[in-house]
Amino acid sequence: MNLPNLLTIIRMALVPVFIVFFYLGQGGARIFCVMALVAFVFASITDAIDGYIARKRGLITNFGKLMDPLADKVLTTAAFIVFVDMHIIPAWMVVVILAREFAITGLRGVAASEGVVIAADFSGKLKTVFQMVAICVILLAYAVSIAPMAEAAFDFIFGAGIVLMWAAVALTVYSGIEYLWKGRKLLNLK
Repeated sequence: MNLPNLLTIIRMALVPVFIVFFYLGQGGARIFCVMALVAFVFASITDAIDGYIARKRGLITNFGKLMDPLADKVLTTAAFIVFVDMHIIPAWMVVVILAREFAITGLRGVAASEGVVIAADFSGKLKTVFQMVAICVILLAYAVSIAPMAEAAFDFIFGAGIVLMWAAVALTVYSGIEYLWKGRKLLNLK
């Protein structure tokens, strides 16, 4: 067990913590919304740190190759499902995001069976960043709602979060099309 893999495990472990805190915050104890935000931000930061450490120190492992992207998807998907459950974002946004994730995971599986590795490219990384930032901004809106007379701040921050969600969905579609275009020969889509 090395540090990057430990950070990935911590990110996975923070998923239920974030979920519980956010639901508790919606139950009236808004301080839990702040705790949910902190848990999600910390988990998101571990995503950047673990990859950097693994590359810099030569600590890339098969466990990390599998679990790091999985941990990212579990973290963001959990947040999206919670948001849909609480009627914060529309379900179609999550369906689009998950469809892209399943399609690219399938493409990577086909590529691996042919001995080809499809690494994450810039648009895929940017998509993940936008998804995480959108989630953080929406969580921030709920976190500031604990302050007295915070309705205007909530509306502004929440609106910004929804705009970022639209951008995240657009980037998700774009990066999915880009991956499929690059892998079209593997799928016999000449």
